[in-house]
Amino acid sequence: MPAYILKTEPSTYSFDDLVRDKQTVWDGISNPVALKHLRGVKKGDTLLIYHSGEQKSVVGLARAASAGYQDPNVADPKRVVIDIVAGKAVPEPVTLAQFRADAVLKSTDLVRLSRLSVIPLTDAQLARVKKLAGMKE
Repeated sequence: MPAYILKTEPSTYSFDDLVRDKQTVWDGISNPVALKHLRGVKKGDTLLIYHSGEQKSVVGLARAASAGYQDPNVADPKRVVIDIVAGKAVPEPVTLAQFRADAVLKSTDLVRLSRLSVIPLTDAQLARVKKLAGMKE
């Protein structure tokens, strides 16, 4: 099943905010490449929440509660959003430095395209993040 990293600035909307809210609309994406990836999200896909800023790490899991759909708050038909449901915090955050140093993860767009806010992961990359986070498959 596909997986994606969703980047957020924790001072704007943190993983703890998502846990508190239980569900939210993931919006505010305007980069064309990130929007392309967001359009690829399907209901049930695994989402990794990544805190940008000072933390620079994957901190929690979520699940896509919907596929991408047009943002109802923006007139531009190219702008899409998804509904997401909170999962659990990861036992050990997986840092950007770990991504850069790892043979499997260094090829991700998190490393290659650092400003991209929606990043697809392969099954192998997802499995590696989960292992580094101390999660059981």
